[in-house]
Amino acid sequence: MIADFFKRLTAADDQPLTETDARLALAALLVRAARTDGDYAPSEIERIDRILSTRYGLVPDAATALRKDAEETEANAPDTVRFTRAIKDAVPYDQRIGVIEALWQVVLVDGERADPENAMLRMTASLLGVTDVESAKARQRVSKTL
Repeated sequence: MIADFFKRLTAADDQPLTETDARLALAALLVRAARTDGDYAPSEIERIDRILSTRYGLVPDAATALRKDAEETEANAPDTVRFTRAIKDAVPYDQRIGVIEALWQVVLVDGERADPENAMLRMTASLLGVTDVESAKARQRVSKTL
C-alpha cells in the first residue's frame, strides 16, 4: 500500500490524487509535525485523531486507522515535499490555511514549541504557498483555542 502511494505521488503524469491519497498525505504530514521535536506525545496523537475525525467526518476508529497508516507512511517518506505536493494539488488555496491551522494544533497541543517544529511549519507553509504572515495568524488563532 505504501509503495503504491509513493508511486502515485511521484508519477510523471498529472493525474490528480484520489481523496484517499490526499487524506493519507495530510495525516502523514500531521504525524511528521508531531514527531519533529522527537517526542510523539499522547496529546499530539489524540489531536491528530480529532483533526482527522472532524475534517473527514470519520468515526473515532476510522480516524485512528488512518493515523496508524499515516504513521507508517511518514516513517517511510524520504521528505515532506511529497506530502505537501499532494495536498497542494488536492486542496484549494483558501483551504490550505486550514491545513496550516491543523499543523499548528498538533505542534502546540503539548504546550511546547521547539525550533525544529517552527522550521518545519515555516517550510511546510511555504511549500503550500502560504505566507509566513498567514501562518503566524493561523498560529495565533490556534493558540487562543488551546
